Amino acid sequence: MSASDLSDVYRGYIDCLNQQDWATLGRFVDDDVTYNGERIGLSGYRAMLERDFREIPDLRFDIALLVAEPPMIASRLQFECSPKGTFLGLAVDGKKVAFAENVFYAFRGGKIAQVWSVIDKAAIETQLAQR
Repeated sequence: MSASDLSDVYRGYIDCLNQQDWATLGRFVDDDVTYNGERIGLSGYRAMLERDFREIPDLRFDIALLVAEPPMIASRLQFECSPKGTFLGLAVDGKKVAFAENVFYAFRGGKIAQVWSVIDKAAIETQLAQR
């Protein structure tokens, strides 16, 4: 798969997330996907995403940076949203916050097989402290 093809697949995956089209998630994510070193499988991955959207009703994934070097993708995702209650151990309680996620993906057979994610929690802490 070329870098351009891999980028297109990834953009399709992000569209799938933003549309919450869980029925087609398996087109993009491998049945045995691992997340931050833990094998959670497609059903666990879907459950994690569904929970994220329940806890953050205005969640939207925006690609700020995308580098494709098959079979890997590196992406910086930008968020501006209002998590309900506690988010990453922080009492956000519906306040609008902006933060980034740096995430790396390994693809196998055209699907996401491994995900490594780091969320910029410090950015959220700074915003909450300023209020």
